[in-house]
Amino acid sequence: MQLVSPAFENGGVIPGKYTGDSSDFSPPLKWSLVPSAAESFALICEDPDAPSRAHPSARGPWVHWVLYNIPAGVRELPEALPRIAHLNHSVQAMQGRNDFASDNIGYRGPKPPKGSGEHRYYFRLYALDCHLDLDPGHVDKESLFNAIEGHVVARAEWMGIYGEA
Repeated sequence: MQLVSPAFENGGVIPGKYTGDSSDFSPPLKWSLVPSAAESFALICEDPDAPSRAHPSARGPWVHWVLYNIPAGVRELPEALPRIAHLNHSVQAMQGRNDFASDNIGYRGPKPPKGSGEHRYYFRLYALDCHLDLDPGHVDKESLFNAIEGHVVARAEWMGIYGEA
């Protein structure tokens, strides 16, 4: 499976409008080479260079986006998806909790602390052989990973950077 973003190159700088320093829009993503066994997709975006809410004294990952039950026929996400649990927009899917203290459903973009240097942001897409019966208001990265265990038929990754070099 292959994942790309038309907004930035793999390993390239994430444009400001997809960050917490500007509009904080979710970036557009596209994927291809999907296995026929895929019934749905899940997506996680995280920053391994930041402390997590669960482990504030250790490095990462900080979760920026939890998205799941993306239908098998979908091959792209448009930019600026709303921050609501039940997406019924241009894409029908469910969004779980990110690691932010408030406004923590859906995508929240990069905004590394001043002086922390450049951070990496990994967008990881998982093709699953099932749909997930999870309550989006309570789903976080850990519960999503527990639910997809044994159901991943393919995965793909795209990485962007943001912060002070």
